[in-house]
Amino acid sequence: MSATPHKNRAARRVLAAAAGLATVGALFAAMPATATEPGRGSDHGSSHGHGNQKPKTVDVQLLSFNDLHGNLEAPAGSAGTVTEKQADGTTKAIPAGGVEYLATSLRNARKGNAYSITAAGGDMVGASPLLSGLFHDEPTIEALNKIDLDVTTVGNHEFDEGAVELARLQNGGCHPTEGCYEKGKKFKGADFPYLAANVTSEKTGKPVLKPYTIWKKNGVKVGFIGVTLEGTPNIVTAEGVKGLKFHDEIETVNKYAKELERQGVKSIVALIHEGGAPASTSYNYDCDSPGAGDGISGPIVDIAKGISPSVDALVTGHTHQAYACTIPDPAGNPRLVTSASSFGKLYTDTTLTYDLRTNDIVRTSVKSANHVVTREQPKAKDMTDLIARWNKLAAPIANAPQGFISADINGRGATTPESPLGDVIADAQLAGMAPADKGGAQIAFMNPGGIRADLVYKASGSEGDGVVTYGEAFTVQPFTNMMNAVDLTGAQVITALQQQVSGANEASPKILQVSKGFTYTLDMTKTGAARVVTDSVKLNGEAIDPAKTYRVAMNEFLGGGGDGFAVLGQGKNKLVGPADLDLFNAYLAANSSAQAPLAPPAADRITILK
Repeated sequence: MSATPHKNRAARRVLAAAAGLATVGALFAAMPATATEPGRGSDHGSSHGHGNQKPKTVDVQLLSFNDLHGNLEAPAGSAGTVTEKQADGTTKAIPAGGVEYLATSLRNARKGNAYSITAAGGDMVGASPLLSGLFHDEPTIEALNKIDLDVTTVGNHEFDEGAVELARLQNGGCHPTEGCYEKGKKFKGADFPYLAANVTSEKTGKPVLKPYTIWKKNGVKVGFIGVTLEGTPNIVTAEGVKGLKFHDEIETVNKYAKELERQGVKSIVALIHEGGAPASTSYNYDCDSPGAGDGISGPIVDIAKGISPSVDALVTGHTHQAYACTIPDPAGNPRLVTSASSFGKLYTDTTLTYDLRTNDIVRTSVKSANHVVTREQPKAKDMTDLIARWNKLAAPIANAPQGFISADINGRGATTPESPLGDVIADAQLAGMAPADKGGAQIAFMNPGGIRADLVYKASGSEGDGVVTYGEAFTVQPFTNMMNAVDLTGAQVITALQQQVSGANEASPKILQVSKGFTYTLDMTKTGAARVVTDSVKLNGEAIDPAKTYRVAMNEFLGGGGDGFAVLGQGKNKLVGPADLDLFNAYLAANSSAQAPLAPPAADRITILK
């Protein structure tokens, strides 16, 4: 998921407590290469033996989830539903998610399991709604501690605010510029280890966090190796990954699998923040069933096929998809690969049969399934209290009205590459950067991955139907990137459109959201750059002139060439403008009222031929 990190520091300073600042330990401080996590669970559970004989195997429960993105409250709109396939072949949308329900689901799932581990596949924080993002995701770390998360890998979003801030989330301490948010309370950091085996310091060459950890209980040992996608620098701003190197996922996992084996750890799980796409969006789709088609596609397939057979299971993420599939390992044997959608809407329950004689997993006995975090179950009181406490701190900013809408304006939940909300955001950026003294922009481009939610007409809370609050606007655009206006030639503009659907983006196109007056056609029956019908590219009805210079507005992530748009990083005469969130809110204020709310635009600027 495309990401960019700069937070709204001005808004946050309103909340900074008067308590003194705490010094954050450097991320690159010496850390042990391994860690042993005490096992959680009761002393009863499944075992496999006969009579008074010592059991030969025990069942180890692995609960997992991924891509929480600081969604403590139940996500609104389409972001808060999962698709369930029914017996008659139809599908049903089920409301899901929210840590009050996730905590209940996990705690209930653990009951009766003597050996239970809870692991995560990265992006626990970053691109978070206001409740967590306003406080630099301290509320989410606190919630994960209470949920009893045992281990997680880093995702690309863990680097949104840079390596030192990630170290603070792990080690604790109040924010270096904003201080402590609650008087007399110092942020304690994560009780669980963040793993970053393939992220090293350019200076030392060593992993910036622990590469792996070993979970132990009653002689049972399970090793966890954590990696994020090697391409993280392409989807995070340069400042977020400054001083870091990201290495090949396969080589890294295989390296540390050997190290774990040398320590006598033969049961190994890889936590990989990279994923794929199943052939069906239904969470209960059986991608291993006969006639299931291609099952799963995407980057995780080749990664899984290259990871050593000594690794017994892969918990993945990043693509926000739901699957529990098998992919052959290099020896040709099936191996489990799972992902639990996003935002805490699902959790995966995997049974790993552990052989007490060999200390290895019996892979033929591994079973796994995704389960809905339904909102029909009781809420976990400690999570309700946590949310209420942080909401009270956030309320002065979160509840401030910004504008009005007449209906849902879909962004993340749009079913077409051009989204109504994408058009609104691009228009807001153009409006803010068009004045001559503000940048003189004629065109605005918005990266689709930076749109994190929908604007929902009937949102949760008490602000009233159709009112867009600061908190809701922040949830849509949580990165608060600074805007840029640059000179690009018409030829470069066309190249940017071609980079949406070619090169690294050919398999999974990243369709830029465009401002009003800019139109063109994509012919998806063709391949690569040829998909862009060049003579269809127009501004206000006039064909783009390859030799002419245009002023183009975009956020600093795109302006740095992020998401594979290298040509956008070649802009000249850059002017730095306000934050994208500020322009979004200003546009809502200027273009909507209670009497004349903003309606969803038609999203008809890009014509797509299939």
